[in-house]
Amino acid sequence: MSEMKLVVVGAAGRMGQALIRAITTIPGATVAAAIERKGSPHVGKDVGQIAGIGPIGVAIGDDPLPAFAKADGVLDFTSPAATVEFAGYAAQARIAHIIGTTGCSDEDDAAIAAAARHATIVKSGNMSLGVNLLAVLVEQAARALDPEDFDIEILEMHHRQKVDAPSGTALLLGEAAAAGREIALAENSVRSRDGHTGARKTKTIGFATLRGGSVVGEHSVFLAGPGERVTLSHHAEDRAIFARGAVKAALWAHGRKPGLYSMRDVLGLSRDA
Repeated sequence: MSEMKLVVVGAAGRMGQALIRAITTIPGATVAAAIERKGSPHVGKDVGQIAGIGPIGVAIGDDPLPAFAKADGVLDFTSPAATVEFAGYAAQARIAHIIGTTGCSDEDDAAIAAAARHATIVKSGNMSLGVNLLAVLVEQAARALDPEDFDIEILEMHHRQKVDAPSGTALLLGEAAAAGREIALAENSVRSRDGHTGARKTKTIGFATLRGGSVVGEHSVFLAGPGERVTLSHHAEDRAIFARGAVKAALWAHGRKPGLYSMRDVLGLSRDA
């Protein structure tokens, strides 16, 4: 079977570079194209040089359409607006679209879901194996522990440049906890506390956000009950874990029927599995 031809969008960014490095080390995948925004100083440069692995013969371009037309899939950790645009292009090209972008609105998600009628889309707030396993454990713990006794709080910390909060991973974990409790996260989440807030409401799921330094990603879910506390945590030490997960997702999606999938599907951990 020939190698899966992948396009990396946002190729000169930190995640884009990590994706380039990952593709070149994982059997079955190859870098077909690298895309940056129009006007980027990196356009025309060899993407391997930008990623620190030496020339690979792929120059960074600024037009995704011809790149998508010749590819089997696209890896996308960009911005919500760009991701929605790329999802439309992926649908036109009938290729796989792997989305690690966070901060999408309900409107963005609706547009991505519409594109998934024609594209094979894998979208996740986190592409790492460890985090998706953590989500399964959080769901199981939330289901097992009585919500009248155990409160759920989610703490996350990322580098100072991250622009969305709570993180996509924190929300992924919150959705897992809500699924375990059989409640809707949107109606039961607490995103901030300040001043005289009164007593904590039973069955809510709290979020706390920290930003600073160069932290790749740290997430902890606390299930606090009377006289005891269960803590489930994940610490990301290298962006390479997300890049490797994204390439794994692309290889899984190659040739699969159109639809909207998650990393749980990729890893065989979906609720229906």
